[in-house]
Amino acid sequence: MNQAVMNAPVVLKAQGLVKQFGGITATDNVNLELRLGARHALIGPNGAGKTTLINLFTGVLPPTSGRIELLGVDISQLAPHLRVRRGMVRTFQINQLFASMTPLQTLAMVVSQQRGLGGRWWQKLGQDTAVVERCEALLELFRLTEVMHQRTEHLAYGKRRLLEMAIALACEPKVLLLDEPVAGVPAGEREELLQTVAALPAEVSILLIEHDMDLVFEFADRITVLVNGAVLTEGTPEAIAADPQVKAVYLGHGEEVVHG
Repeated sequence: MNQAVMNAPVVLKAQGLVKQFGGITATDNVNLELRLGARHALIGPNGAGKTTLINLFTGVLPPTSGRIELLGVDISQLAPHLRVRRGMVRTFQINQLFASMTPLQTLAMVVSQQRGLGGRWWQKLGQDTAVVERCEALLELFRLTEVMHQRTEHLAYGKRRLLEMAIALACEPKVLLLDEPVAGVPAGEREELLQTVAALPAEVSILLIEHDMDLVFEFADRITVLVNGAVLTEGTPEAIAADPQVKAVYLGHGEEVVHG
């Protein structure tokens, strides 16, 4: 983690976070801090509890105990849509897009909602210069300009993943949770997506959940390793790659932590 990020304020904080399902502890006393501008990765073998932790952050699941703070405010009991309004946005492993709409229509709707235009987004699209400019900027950033008028259902899978990230950024997040952004993306479409992830705005603090170790080590300045719902260790990519505990956990699950 560079010095500026190390000294930056904490934007997302988990303290003693526990989630139990009956007798099963899925999240076990997790402490985690995400700082302003961070590129922080959350890794761990299958069943480590990564998705449960993200569902706690976003309000999909209520914690059994512990506390979540966003920008210094306790949001532990806040509804998911109110967390979005406060600046926490996530992408999903599975696309959740409007199949019959184009990227331009989809982004115009999201940007208009964000700016308080409500259901008048289509009427406003050609009239509101700020909405048009924001949509154009997002389409360019996420390499969607050439397909902006194609129905989403006809887009290549990699482009759909890019559209999903564009939607997330259109919500003007302070904290962006990227949930396996390259999952299911064909090899030929991955590089464009990886470059776009690397170019996300520096002021957005990002928590990346990912199995692809190449992406993790290329992207992250700090990595937290989750095992059996608990934090095994946390550190720089170099420290994590050299950690014998981490190697043992991944090799024990038939997975490889080494990146090439």
